Parts: sequence; C-alpha cells; structure tokens
Amino acid sequence: MEKDLDLITIGRSSVDLYGGQVGGRLEDMRSFDKYVGGSPTNMATGTARLGLKSALITRVGDEHMGRFMIEELQREGVDTTGVVTDKDRLTALVILGIRGDSQFPLIFYRENCADMALCEADIDEGFIARARAVVATGTHLSHPRTEAAVLKALDLARKHGARTALDIDYRPNLWGLAGHGAGEERFIASEKVTAKLQSTLHLFDLIVGTEEEFHIAGGTTDTIAALRAVRAVSSATLVCKRGAAGAVAFTGAVPASLDDGEAGPGFPIEVFNVLGAGDGFMAGLLKGWLDGEAWPRSLEYANACGAFAVSRHGCTPAYPSLAELEFFLKRGVVDKALRKDAELEQIHWSTNRKGDFSTMRVFAFDHRMQLEDLPGATPDKIGAFKQLCLDAVLEVQNGRPGYGLLCDGRLGRQALYRAAGRGLWIGRPVEWPGSRPLMFEPEIGTDCGGLAEWPAEHVVKCLCFCHPEDAPEMWAEQEASIARLFDACRRNRLEFLLEVIPSKAGPVDDDTTAEVIRRFYDLGIYPDWWKLEPMASETAWENACAAIAENDPHVRGIVMLGLDASEDALKESFAAAARFGLVKGFAVGRTIFGEAARAYLAGTLSADDATAMMAAKYSRLCALWDAARAAGQETDEETTR
Repeated sequence: MEKDLDLITIGRSSVDLYGGQVGGRLEDMRSFDKYVGGSPTNMATGTARLGLKSALITRVGDEHMGRFMIEELQREGVDTTGVVTDKDRLTALVILGIRGDSQFPLIFYRENCADMALCEADIDEGFIARARAVVATGTHLSHPRTEAAVLKALDLARKHGARTALDIDYRPNLWGLAGHGAGEERFIASEKVTAKLQSTLHLFDLIVGTEEEFHIAGGTTDTIAALRAVRAVSSATLVCKRGAAGAVAFTGAVPASLDDGEAGPGFPIEVFNVLGAGDGFMAGLLKGWLDGEAWPRSLEYANACGAFAVSRHGCTPAYPSLAELEFFLKRGVVDKALRKDAELEQIHWSTNRKGDFSTMRVFAFDHRMQLEDLPGATPDKIGAFKQLCLDAVLEVQNGRPGYGLLCDGRLGRQALYRAAGRGLWIGRPVEWPGSRPLMFEPEIGTDCGGLAEWPAEHVVKCLCFCHPEDAPEMWAEQEASIARLFDACRRNRLEFLLEVIPSKAGPVDDDTTAEVIRRFYDLGIYPDWWKLEPMASETAWENACAAIAENDPHVRGIVMLGLDASEDALKESFAAAARFGLVKGFAVGRTIFGEAARAYLAGTLSADDATAMMAAKYSRLCALWDAARAAGQETDEETTR
C-alpha cells in the first residue's frame, strides 16, 4: 500500500482551557482561551504545520467539544480518519494557567474520558499501513485497554515497515500516583511505571524524554545510568531534552557525559510558558527525522519549535508553520521574548490562518444607513429583510465553498446567528456608517473591547474613508482608530478586512489607492483582507497589488466592492480585476439587494419574491465573476507562453 501519511500519533486528546490572565492562581482566572490539547494531538498538529502529512488515533466525545476537536484538527490539516467518536463518554478536559516562568498549575479532567476508552478495535490495519511512522506517548501505557491499542498499532507499524517513536510524556497523576491538584508534578518514582515502560521500549526506533522522564524509564535518578538502563533493553535512538541546555541524541552506547551526545544549536529566548514545549520540540524533531536530516539538524528544528512553544500562550497555537520556522532559522533571535517580535508574529499569524478562501463571492448586506433611509424602513423590517438576504446566499451557495456574506450585528443580528456554522465566509462591520473621521458602532466601543464577544469565524470589516491628501489631523485620528482596531483583532484572534474608498474623499489617479495601502503598512497594520473599489486602469490595479505584495506576501487577498454599479458595469470591472491573482472575488451589495429592499420595505414585494429576486441577481454576479476569472487566467497563460 502507498504510504500517503508521514506519521500517525496515538493517545491523548483533550480540550485545553488556558487561563487568560498571567501571573495569578487558577483560582483567580477570569477568562479562558480554548485550544486543542493532549500530547499526541499537539504533535499531530505541530507536524502538520511543518508540512508533514499527519494523522491521529484517539477518541473524543459525541458533543460540542468532540466536534471542536475534529473540526480544529481538520482545519490544521490533520487526517482524522482514526479519531473515533465515543457516544458514551465526554471529551477530556484540561484547565491550565501560567503562574510565572516556573509554575504552571493544571487540572486534568479525565475521569472515564473518551480518549482513555481507546481499544484494540479502534486500530485499523489498513490505516496503520498508510503511515511511514507511528508515534506513541507514555500515558496510554498506563491502562490495560489503551495499552493494548498502542501495542497493536506498534505491531502493525513494524509489520508494514513503518518506523516507531515514543515520547515518554510522564504525568504521575495520570498513572494514579498523585492527586487531582498535582497536575504540575513531573516526577514521582515508581517501580511499577518503570517496569511497564521497560516492557515496551524494545518496540521503538526513537525514544524521547526529559531527564526526569528517562529517570522513570530507567529506574534511577542518575541520568546517565537511566539512559544506559534504557539502552540495555532498546536499540532506539535516545533523545534527552535538557531544558535551556538544549537536547542530545545517542544512537549507540551512552557515553559518560550528556555533553558527549550529538547536539543541535539552541536559542536564547525568554521563557513565558513551558506547557506544551515538549510537544513542539517533538514536532520539530519528527520533521527532521522523517525528512532524513542528520541529528544536529533535526535537533535544531526541535529546539527552535520548542523555543516558539515556551514563548507564547497555549500549546498548539504556539507552534510554527514551516515558513515561520525557515524564516526564524535564517534570521535568528531579535527579541528574546519571541511573542513581542512583530515581524515574527506577523509571519506566525499569516501562515497559520485556516480555511480556503481562494474564491470570494460575497453578498454584502451590512448596509445600515442606506436601508434606514428607505420609505417604510423600521429596525424590525430591516432585520427581517437581512434574513431574506441570508436566504438568498444559502440558496445560491447550496453547501458549496467560495461563498460569503457581509452583515452587521446591530440590524442584522438574527441573520448573523443563523449564518453560523454553514461554511460561509462571514464579515461583520465595525464602523459607524458614513463616519469621517472614523468612529465605531456602540457595540464595539471606543477601545474595541466589544470584539471579545465575537465568534471566531467572524471577520472584522472596517470602512475608512481616507485619501493621501487628507489633512494631517484627519490622518492622525483615523490612523489611531485603525491601529487600535487592528491590535484588538489580533488580541482576539479575529481576521481583519480593511476597506478604503479614496474616491469618496478626493480625486484619484493610478497611484492613489497604492499610496493609502502603503501608509497603513508603514504603521505596522497588516490587514488579512483588503476591500477596494473598482479602479479605472490596469496600472492602478498593478500599483495596488504591488503595494500589498511587497509588504505582505501572505495576505489573504483583495475583494472588490460594487458601489451600486449596474451588472454591466460590474462585468467590466470584474474583467479588469480578475487578471490579478491577489483579487479573490467581490463583495457587492446594493446591486443585488437595492431593488428588492425598496419594494419589500415599502410593502409591495413579498418575502419569497424578494428572496428569489436577490438570489437570481447574486447568482448572475457569481457567474460573471467565475467567467472573468477563467478568462483572466487564460490571458495570463497566453502571456507566459
């Protein structure tokens, strides 16, 4: 069978709830951030980010947290074929905090949890045969049922020519050696645990652990003696993690000193959070190991990934993409607090976003002022109309990717609620309609604190009327507002779309939009999306795209707005824009809903007829964009011949 997977990890999976406040007790946490967790789950995600084709074998509950685990893994690119949904047990939960640089309290909620119900029947030989390597962790050797599953997976891996690896991952209280409040405990001696580990060590080609983890595996607190005890029962390469001192690999006999092992360069960085650092380290190590790198290079990958992990909040969210790792290894450490390195954090954010939005057919009905001014309009009727707009989107989308909407949370709240979880791109405005200088909707607040209440799938959209020739005072006020909003988006892990319409604030030429774009980048503002007006010339589009590409090679892209143009006019605009790869599609509103809104709010058009009218117009615009994109690609191909 073809090996289409680089590795399969097997074992723990949990939802991690990380205390949002740093330096306090868990008792005093006010809020928590939710991430996927569990050592094998972290490793599967970390290796996927580094470009490996990874998969996970585990169990999750048949509930909201189980679905979150599966959806998040799939967004990360992890194969979830081996993730079993357990209808009788809940997904495991861990509550964690960052008390300081050496205290990290955590509580494991694992009583009869789903992942500890993993059994031999969950291990499919055909699935294991697809992998180049199978990676296990020590916790699942602590119970006869999960141990049987792990041993079956290892036997099948060896049968089908796959390599095997063990992360010792010793958690004493998960072996029943410490109480619920001792989740932070890293070492308690136990002859029983040592015997259990030693009975399996011969099954592995690679064994990885901290000095304390080798102490439990070797049955002694003398690290060299412990490594030699492991070597006595296993011919695996042994990788010993030494914290700030890096890590060493032993492929043969264990020498008299740890310093005599093979080592890779370390990175002098500030420790912020050691939780999950070992899993990040393992992801980098597995990348090098499976790519056939020498141990010093593999350990360099591992040390770098571990450095990222200890520098950021959370476990999995801290791990780097391959582009980020390569950038870091080439450039090196600039700020020892990596989470404060703006250049590095921008690459981390922009190369780890999830979702394929290469085509954007967006129905924009976030309009407020334009609808409120129509005869017959009331907040309730506008809210009902926006739900009809959503119905039109859903009719045209029909479950397919590449469709989306823009809708506000003041008049369109119910439409936003209904749009959740339907596979749509969802943008939501924050600006007070027509404001110049920029002001925000009351729900956002002047400090943008309202974004903390937004769902993760909502994209923050802000329209800023600005022009290169605006007065310095106008620029200063608008720049301060946009900078405040951008920081709030990143703080809340929300994508940001910046819409600029220079033609509404002054005369434009081929350089106007590009000048505005560069001005925001010069401020350190990196929108995930740009929303731009149709431009009069190919040169203007070239200049705008160049301004974006030279500042942010990982930008999501551009969507083009409509300005209430006719379908014929939009067809021409689409043809001009679609030749540029950065332009991913359109976000058009009044061209689609204008006629229906006037009639519906005036009481002369039924809800069904309004929906049908808008669906027809939206569908035609989608077809026009698709045709323009196809024609633009053909033109590019002919040009390059």
